[in-house]
Amino acid sequence: MTHWHYRCPTCGSTYAIEPGRYVCDVCATSQRPDEPLRGVLECTWEGDDPALGSLPLPVEAPYFPPIPVGETPLWAPERLRAELGMPHLWLKDDTCNPSGSYKDRASWLVAAFARKFGIGEIVLASTGNAASSMACIGAAAGIRIKVYVPKAAPIAKRVQILQYGAELVEVDGTYDLAFDQSLAYSRATGMLSRNTAYNPLTIEGKKTASFEIARDLGAALASQGAASVRTDTVYRAPDHVFVPTGDGVIIAGVIRGFEDLLRLGWIEHMPTIWAAQAEGSSAIARALATGRFEAIPSSTIADSISVDIPRNGYYTLNKLRQHKGHAVVVSDADILEAQRSLARMSGLFAEPSSACAYAGFLKARAELDPQSHIVVMLTGSGLKDIRSAARGVGLEI
Repeated sequence: MTHWHYRCPTCGSTYAIEPGRYVCDVCATSQRPDEPLRGVLECTWEGDDPALGSLPLPVEAPYFPPIPVGETPLWAPERLRAELGMPHLWLKDDTCNPSGSYKDRASWLVAAFARKFGIGEIVLASTGNAASSMACIGAAAGIRIKVYVPKAAPIAKRVQILQYGAELVEVDGTYDLAFDQSLAYSRATGMLSRNTAYNPLTIEGKKTASFEIARDLGAALASQGAASVRTDTVYRAPDHVFVPTGDGVIIAGVIRGFEDLLRLGWIEHMPTIWAAQAEGSSAIARALATGRFEAIPSSTIADSISVDIPRNGYYTLNKLRQHKGHAVVVSDADILEAQRSLARMSGLFAEPSSACAYAGFLKARAELDPQSHIVVMLTGSGLKDIRSAARGVGLEI
């Protein structure tokens, strides 16, 4: 028998996974304005471990909406490998998710939770991808969705939101303002909040990619007869994972996934996790260097990772320190060049936030063993932000 609950990694308090529970009651009392969330919770279980090959999640399978989320490709870009002298470079392509974004993983779990508890409405703030994702999954699940999005969000993402039938509230300001407005609405109405980090299920849903990476990498190496692959499992952790990072929820989910895999004994080591950030929005990289967060206005072409205050900042910083992770910061020019070279050398067209991860890998490449197994996470389709992509190829639209 397996029992799931929320646990606060700061004070150890535990809570039931139920509607209305978001952050730790104890740690949230020390929340101050203009800083990341305190009291972010994580999902954990007691009792029986899942069987090898299954995916441990706190909501039962029958509640998940009938839409194919996850199981995205981990593939070998042969031309990039040859060009860079990195024979074990891998791309985790989450542009293949239904809304074209990694955020579908979190939305899928949040929607399953809503269906389990008979909740008919979900609200969230987003720079665009989480909103279009929740709208997409909500359409499949029959759940009403209300989203708060900055007016500056790319038009393609706003069109997606409306096409899926969600209610769009355009905010005259930043993501941080949209977050506050959506949270106020949720508290006033009791509507389920999917706000990133604030709802612990957003981190939990994003761990699923780590299970897929370890399984698919193990299977690929086993098929090649690699001597380093254990015979009792097909799971294998890569050596390095580069993750585009804004508010810190995707990278936290990736780390949580590998922590679960280690707990289960399905992998033997934690990969080195790299937080790739844009120069104009690098709060987590700065905090990793200085130990503190500063509310500095963000400005970057990579809108999906543009945040002034990373809501999951404290949690992510602690995870990176615990597992000796790194941060790498790149310019907007680096991002556009990485977007173009990735597309031309692999055939994968990623939006600027995803290209940030590839640009980060390119910047850190000299520090890496060429024989390392390296995964670059590509979390959003380039079709979500054509205007930025056009700039990268010299077009004005």
